[in-house]
Amino acid sequence: MRIALGCDHAGFALKERVKEYLAGTGVQVQDVGTHSSERVDYPDYAEKVGTAVSHGEADRGILVCGTGLGACIAANKIRGIRAASVWTKELARLSRAHNDANVLCLSGWYMDIALARELVDIFLDTPFEGGRHQRRLEKISDLEKHDP
Repeated sequence: MRIALGCDHAGFALKERVKEYLAGTGVQVQDVGTHSSERVDYPDYAEKVGTAVSHGEADRGILVCGTGLGACIAANKIRGIRAASVWTKELARLSRAHNDANVLCLSGWYMDIALARELVDIFLDTPFEGGRHQRRLEKISDLEKHDP
């Protein structure tokens, strides 16, 4: 599996720990930055991760910002991205099983590496259930075509 991994300055420390963890699992990681704790804007890295996933350069993405919320909002602006800001193991499982989330968003301020590792594992290992959920994903895709 290929993962695009990105963060802003607030998520840098956790992103580095997640990258280190993923390296030990055999997952191929494309680190799109940032590469320091110098202040940057999370939409820039959400765009890089989202674009890598939407263009098929990565199978899934992981974003880390202060709360996990801003990066999630930004990533969801990219066509084909279903980003989920996840805080619990059950939400990680449901984000994949029901929503086929392709970008996981984590909080650099409120999450430790132990929880992040658990959430990443669930996100990478949980298959999409399809069925009734597929119809809902098709409706979400139709929203991307909507021009109010």
